[in-house]
Amino acid sequence: MAFITGAARGQGRSHAVTMAREGANLIITDLCGRVDWTTYDGSDRSDLDETMRLVEAAGGQCVAAESDVRDLEALEVAARLGVEAFGKIDVVVANAGVGRMNAWHDVTEEVWRQTIDINLTGTWNTVMATAPHMIESGGGSIILVSSAAGLKSMPFMVPYVASKFGVTGLAKAFAQELSAHNIRVNSVHPAGVDTPMAGGESDAPKLIEANPHLAPIMSNILPVTLMPPEDVSHLVLYLASDESRYVTAAAMVIDAGNTSY
Repeated sequence: MAFITGAARGQGRSHAVTMAREGANLIITDLCGRVDWTTYDGSDRSDLDETMRLVEAAGGQCVAAESDVRDLEALEVAARLGVEAFGKIDVVVANAGVGRMNAWHDVTEEVWRQTIDINLTGTWNTVMATAPHMIESGGGSIILVSSAAGLKSMPFMVPYVASKFGVTGLAKAFAQELSAHNIRVNSVHPAGVDTPMAGGESDAPKLIEANPHLAPIMSNILPVTLMPPEDVSHLVLYLASDESRYVTAAAMVIDAGNTSY
C-alpha cells in the first residue's frame, strides 16, 4: 500500500493513478483548502474524491483523508486508516507542498513560516507518521518530493529554496537511520511541472525583467518549460518498486537539465 500526501491534484494525483495502474492500493491525503497567500486556487474535497475515482478506475483500492501535513496527529490517523484497510504501508510519497515567487524583501513572516511548515515540517511529519508502520511490516520505500530548487538555488524563492534544500537533507539523514529497518529513502527533484501551483498568477515576468542577469538560472537544457506530472510519476514509480532496491540516500533529478545549466 502506498501513502501519498497532496494527492488531490497535480503531481500527487498523477503519482496515485500511476501506482494504481501497477496494482497498488492507496491512502491519499490532502489539505483540501487554500493557503491564503498563494496565487493559485486551492484544492477541495471534490478534487480528492476525483483522485480516488481515478485510482479505482485504474484498478486500485483507495482510502482518502483530509489531512494537513502540518498536523502530525492527523497524518497518524490517516496512516492508521490505511493500515486498517490494507494491512501495511510499503511506500510513502511525501508530495504536499506550497510556494510562490517574491522578491526577498517582499517575503512576509507568514509566507516564510508557512512555507517551511508545509514543505519541510510537513515532510518530516509524513515520515514520522508512517515509518513506524513500515518498520513493523519489515521495510519499504520513502520518496520525498523536493525540487530542482532543492539542489540549485533559484531567485525570488527564498522560503521555497530553503524548504526544498531541507527536504533533500531529510532524505539523506532518514536514509541512514532507517536503513537498519530495510527502509530506503530518496528525494526527487523536478524542474517546473505543469500543475495548478505553476499556473497561478506570478510576479516572475516583472521580477526577471528587473533582474535579467538572473533569468538564465531558471533555464532548462532541454527545450521544455513545464513537464507533465506523469513524467515525474515514472521516477516515483521506479523508486517505489523493487527495481530500485539498492537505491537509497539518492537525490534523483528529473529536471530537463536545469540543475546542470
